[in-house]
Amino acid sequence: MKPLKDLLYKVHLKELYGSTTVEVKDFHFDSRKIEKGDIFIALKGTKTDGHQFITQAIERGAIAIICEDLPNNFIQYPLIQWVVTSNSHEALGHIASNYYDNPSEKFKVIGVTGTNGKTTVATLLYRLFSELGYSCGLISTVENRIQNYIIPAELTTPDPKSLQFLFHKMVQADCEYCFMEVSSIAVHQHRISGTYFSGGIFTNITHDHLDYHLTFENYLKCKQNFFSMLPSKAFAISNLDDRNGEVMLQNTKAKRIYYAMKRLAHYNVKVLDNTIEGLHLILDNRELWVPLVGHFNAYNLLAVYSTAKELGLPSEKILKKLSLMNSVKGRFQIFKHPSLPKYAVVDYAHTPDALKNVLETLKEITVNQLIVVFGCGGNRDQSKRPLMGKIAAQLADKVIITSDNPRYEDPQKIIQEIVSGIPRNQLKKVTTMIDREEAIATALKFAHNHDVVLIAGKGHETYQEINDLKLPFDDSVIVQKIFSQI
Repeated sequence: MKPLKDLLYKVHLKELYGSTTVEVKDFHFDSRKIEKGDIFIALKGTKTDGHQFITQAIERGAIAIICEDLPNNFIQYPLIQWVVTSNSHEALGHIASNYYDNPSEKFKVIGVTGTNGKTTVATLLYRLFSELGYSCGLISTVENRIQNYIIPAELTTPDPKSLQFLFHKMVQADCEYCFMEVSSIAVHQHRISGTYFSGGIFTNITHDHLDYHLTFENYLKCKQNFFSMLPSKAFAISNLDDRNGEVMLQNTKAKRIYYAMKRLAHYNVKVLDNTIEGLHLILDNRELWVPLVGHFNAYNLLAVYSTAKELGLPSEKILKKLSLMNSVKGRFQIFKHPSLPKYAVVDYAHTPDALKNVLETLKEITVNQLIVVFGCGGNRDQSKRPLMGKIAAQLADKVIITSDNPRYEDPQKIIQEIVSGIPRNQLKKVTTMIDREEAIATALKFAHNHDVVLIAGKGHETYQEINDLKLPFDDSVIVQKIFSQI
């Protein structure tokens, strides 16, 4: 039980009716979870408005209501504490943090944002610090971790209550660091309100989430807002080679640090050799070989190195551990046929720029043909579909367009929209197959020696979302099954 006034610390109050000395048991933004003595926080969402469920929350025993708009009949409930705020989503973040005694202030939380590379950078940081003996947490698209305990991830960045609870558990486990992905949607929805970040990392920004943000400017602003939130004692690390790398940090109060491959920066990397086996680098004036592939991974490794240095780790220890780092599940994950010189690569690339980066990397190191199998998700940004079709046809020798997560859309319609972006003179290299497993099997069975098959779009996902169903499906499992049969 906590006094309401303690939970309202840092919440912007517009109006208050009632007493803030009442003791509160718990808080919820789902009225169905309310029990006697709880707070109900009414959130305005894209599909439903929590203000519609205030009466239901009161009937279930809510003792206080946090809202943006007072209901007309609020005066009929004199025993309820009414708190009016300018933004209930932001209030939820602060209330969640206060409820769990502001856990993010008790250890170092490092946020990673950007279109591509968030999962790899956050996960490699978690592995690096854990292997060096530090107690760490991880919050990522693939999974959440408290030391070695794994908690399945549902969102890239959890809702505020789940997020602060994870931080609370990390504090209980004596974690010294947490490395977490910060999505643009999470920033816009104030899921990270109430979180104290000791550092932030920017990887890059390209075309993504425009179904949500509507314009690239809105998307950019959300990323930028994350760095504007950082306190003066924090550090902000940005990719100087990205055309928005400097813009991203222009309003931050944090210490500004830049990394780059093409320009002089605080931390630099040079690729000496890039093969299917790994990267030979000069990183911060030191030579290094790592079993990760591609220039984009050179950037990811440099972001990890820069962060570790800013957190006080010595160069030699960082480089020794990085030289042993393998790929993250579903992030340029390489599979070799057990007896033949054939390769498959499973990658999460689901944006035009990500697909372009992966295909360009593979084209550089593929001895024979490069084959790509991919689709686009349903009920998401449609404008990227023809762009991805065009990129695939330009860079791959053979293209199989298939289903991704069609959700509530007709998969054939999605495929047709992807094909619409492919120039007529390149259509002869394109095949379409709705069944994703059949498409993967076809690519792998017909691949010749020294061919590489890229299977893009789903990466780490272990399901395929069709209408209301999430059916078991894992690209990496399918690859290994097909390889064992041929």
